[in-house]
Amino acid sequence: MEEQLLAFLSYLEKEYRYSDNTIAAYRNDLSQFLGFVEGHSGSSLTKWAAVTEGDIEAYLAYMKHKSQPYASSTIARKVAAIKSFYNYLLSQGTVKVNPTLDIDSPKVKKRLPQTLSPEEVDRLLAAPTGGDSPKLLRDRTLLNILYETGMRVTEVVSIQVEDVDLQRSVLSSPTRQGESREIPLEDDTKALLARYLSDGRPQLVKNKLEQALFLNHRGEKLTRQGLWLIIKGYAQEAGLNSEVTPHTLRHSFAVHHLSKGANLEDIQHLLGHANISTTQIYTQMDSVEEETN
Repeated sequence: MEEQLLAFLSYLEKEYRYSDNTIAAYRNDLSQFLGFVEGHSGSSLTKWAAVTEGDIEAYLAYMKHKSQPYASSTIARKVAAIKSFYNYLLSQGTVKVNPTLDIDSPKVKKRLPQTLSPEEVDRLLAAPTGGDSPKLLRDRTLLNILYETGMRVTEVVSIQVEDVDLQRSVLSSPTRQGESREIPLEDDTKALLARYLSDGRPQLVKNKLEQALFLNHRGEKLTRQGLWLIIKGYAQEAGLNSEVTPHTLRHSFAVHHLSKGANLEDIQHLLGHANISTTQIYTQMDSVEEETN
């Protein structure tokens, strides 16, 4: 049974390019499920086909009614892992019947992502003031790229110098599906980026072989944590009360573009979402903003 589990995890990694943390979560959820089923049946299982719909229902009941019940979102994640695993086993011919077909996941109320108002964004983008030092040039460029492109923090810190095409006003960024998408640059962001490349980055870089676009004070590639700290510092300077993260700017980008009449499919492409359903949550947020204005 361990062999099938390892093959499934390898499948997720290769076909869907899931992160190490996601793979570890699948392994933990499925191992926990197997442990429960063996305890429930009172014997060790020798094949996944021996698991019944009743076993899964018993597992659901256990998670809901144990002394410290799991949150509905956690249960939904664990059920999704089991369903995904059995869909894989069915496709491989390892099982003839999928015991998860009639299993319903608990409904999870989606919380709308936190966003900033356009005025708050303006205050944040204006926060790196006080001159044109390499650090300030970097930070102005960083904040503008995060907001005006909607890129993920991992994507931004992974940008290489060769990914910048100022002549065509685009950035190239790989998607989670392994492809590359081009992200257009607004004129003001393009100008900031050109200034950073000519006057900022050359003073930060220590090793000529370093190709990362954004560098820290040691001349090395800026880390995710480093970028988060930069945003946190400027959010405080701008007097923003709510916690501001790179994803706050990403969400704000999507909502503000929708409010200006942007097409949902275009926003999906810019955000790099594989499915339009992921992008549709921003239509709810746009409606909420209209109601409160």
